[in-house]
Amino acid sequence: MDILKKIATSYTFFDGAMGTQLYKMGLKAGERPEAWNLSNPSAITKIHKDYFLAGANIATANTFGANPLKLENCEELIFSAIKNAKNAIYKDEQYVALDIGPSGRLIKPLGDLDFEDAISAFAAVAKAGERAGADLILIETMSDPYELKAAVIASKENTSLPIFATFVLDENGKTLTGADASSMIALLEGLGVSAIGVNCSLGAKQLKRFIPEIVKNASVPVIVNPNAGLPSVIDGETSYDSTPEEFAENMAEIVAMGATVLGGCCGTTPEHIRLAREAALKVPFTPITKKSITVASSYIDSVVFDNKCVIIGERINPTGKPKLKNALREGDIGYILSEAVIQEEKGARMLDVNVGLPEINEKEMLVKVVRELQSITSLPLQLDTSSPDALESAMRIYNGKPLVNSVNGKKESMEAVFPIVKKYGGVVIALTLDENGIPASATERVKIAQKIIDRAREYGIDKKDIIVDPLCLTVSSDKNAPSVTLESIKMLKELGIKTSLGISNVSFGLPERDNVNAVFFAHALQNGLDAVIMNPSSVQMQRVFHAHNALIGIDEGCIDYIQFATSSKEVNETEKTNEITLKEAIVKGLKGESERLTKALIINTPPLEIVNNYIVSALDEVGEKYEKGTLFLPQLLQSAEAATVAFSVIRSAIPIDAQGKKGDIILATVKGDIHDIGKNIVKVILANYGYTVHDLGKDVTASAVLSYVDKTKISLVGLSALMTTTVPSMQETIELVKAKYPSTKFMVGGAVLTPEYAKMIGADFYAKDAMDAVKIAKEVFKN
Repeated sequence: MDILKKIATSYTFFDGAMGTQLYKMGLKAGERPEAWNLSNPSAITKIHKDYFLAGANIATANTFGANPLKLENCEELIFSAIKNAKNAIYKDEQYVALDIGPSGRLIKPLGDLDFEDAISAFAAVAKAGERAGADLILIETMSDPYELKAAVIASKENTSLPIFATFVLDENGKTLTGADASSMIALLEGLGVSAIGVNCSLGAKQLKRFIPEIVKNASVPVIVNPNAGLPSVIDGETSYDSTPEEFAENMAEIVAMGATVLGGCCGTTPEHIRLAREAALKVPFTPITKKSITVASSYIDSVVFDNKCVIIGERINPTGKPKLKNALREGDIGYILSEAVIQEEKGARMLDVNVGLPEINEKEMLVKVVRELQSITSLPLQLDTSSPDALESAMRIYNGKPLVNSVNGKKESMEAVFPIVKKYGGVVIALTLDENGIPASATERVKIAQKIIDRAREYGIDKKDIIVDPLCLTVSSDKNAPSVTLESIKMLKELGIKTSLGISNVSFGLPERDNVNAVFFAHALQNGLDAVIMNPSSVQMQRVFHAHNALIGIDEGCIDYIQFATSSKEVNETEKTNEITLKEAIVKGLKGESERLTKALIINTPPLEIVNNYIVSALDEVGEKYEKGTLFLPQLLQSAEAATVAFSVIRSAIPIDAQGKKGDIILATVKGDIHDIGKNIVKVILANYGYTVHDLGKDVTASAVLSYVDKTKISLVGLSALMTTTVPSMQETIELVKAKYPSTKFMVGGAVLTPEYAKMIGADFYAKDAMDAVKIAKEVFKN
């Protein structure tokens, strides 16, 4: 049976951990599991066979780390791995998945890896896997949606294999970069992935509370591949605290919640899979149903078009905005970013992004602006362009599932836009005009909307991903224009079609336009408008928005209305751009503003006063928000970059001998581990707090760490490990150094570690993230 038919009609089971089994067979600490594909193929085949015998349908090939960014002989390893897994098949409905793990690096702007380079690396893996005979691709253990997008695009563009994808959630239900399950599902379904779910980091007991939300949002089969509980060290070996019986019990609950593709990750054995399968098969199979949720997303945030009208900020659009036109001509990205920040503060839930001027390269500018905006705001974006070329380039690098403005009923428009949206995923604004122009009646506009929806379906784009803009003409030119638009909204709403409007056109040519806009907006809301493109700084429009929400009961307790009413001012802030402080610029991650404000301050303010009162204060505020979960890794790193810019200005004004040092810290990813995302993040944040970081890199031996301590006598060492198989190297390093330098302190971190686990391997501190590392450094160095 075809694998896609299999997952649609019955429970399907992945295998469990590879590393756990290899350790039992003699894999040494720090030795790469993929090397066994060539050196000990019979052992790999036996592991796959044991899982098949336990009831697994899918063998995950031993290719998790086989990526040209990590290993040299990837293609040879992949071909051998697929062959070893294929040799274990002994009956029908047994399949082999090419396993694609993370690259171990963060993609720009958070890291140093170019997005297209990431795609190229994953493409090499995917092509080799298909040529070797894989039945499907499993992209797993992804903690960054941008890297996951790169892997999916690479697989789609270079193979015809079904793509399954799983991501990693922490105990708060977030990925490393702060994405929640709903935003990850929006991205992956938009990209056309065949099955979606979670794996690793947590056990079934801990993961199961997130499954209802995933099932509620997913329109494809849901995968759940947990660890065998949480890790610990027993008799010097890594073990997990969930027995096969307990694992199976929790998996049965997960199945009852709606997951249908099941398996295991770190620590799970054939017995875990056997008992989980037996438990799952006692629960009647219920196929996943198509969800009619209209959702756009960024790399963190998802916006659902539901009962509450979505405000889309209109200020990054050059029409009628001379300041923005000038900024686009001069490449003044700082002005554009400031407009984004203001709109977010004023309550926009999405931002319209239009950079179309005839005298600039729209494609290059749109890509640049989208990248820069996504580095300082988590709001989803509306990509607003009439150029298919610019649209495709922007959608390719966009981190999330964007809103696309727009398509219309003209044949050439649909043929140009729909293939791009199908490839990259998005929600499309559909304008009710065609070759005959804009119809005079609501009935004819609805017919065009239905034509667009039907045509989109032919491209595989669902009705839920179409939002119709029935268009509003100017009332001063046509007194019936507003009523036709309002009637169109009502008719579309009755058909279950989402609607959007750009309000301001209705008042064109009239004085005090916001008065007209606000009343028209109120009527549109009453008729069921789902999204509005407007100026979020308009007090009149916001007044209508908040009053409407209170009156229809979606603002429970009128909390939002009260907050708005008590904080709003009787001013029209349409063209106002607020001056921000250096501290605010750093908190918001505005690098250009940070440099400008620091240069202005340093003229009359002592450098160390700027450091303490602005820069460190900003970093502390960002750190507090990060720990509270109101700000996430991308913003943390962008704030760190803005602080770095400010520091560089300060350092140029302070003599070298007066700059001072807080302390030296060694950082290393341990032997056998070639993932250094976590270490690199810690490095950036520690440096911004004034610590001198000695980065030894990745795959670092215990003896190399000892040698460096010998040479420098540094008293604080930070070790990182992502994989269970490399934690023994971490313990070996700690023991080796402490035997000679017992006073040396070690802080450890990584996805597979817990505070208890860290203590068991001899570490002095457990750092769950970069801000924890800062606290530890302050404690060690007493500063």
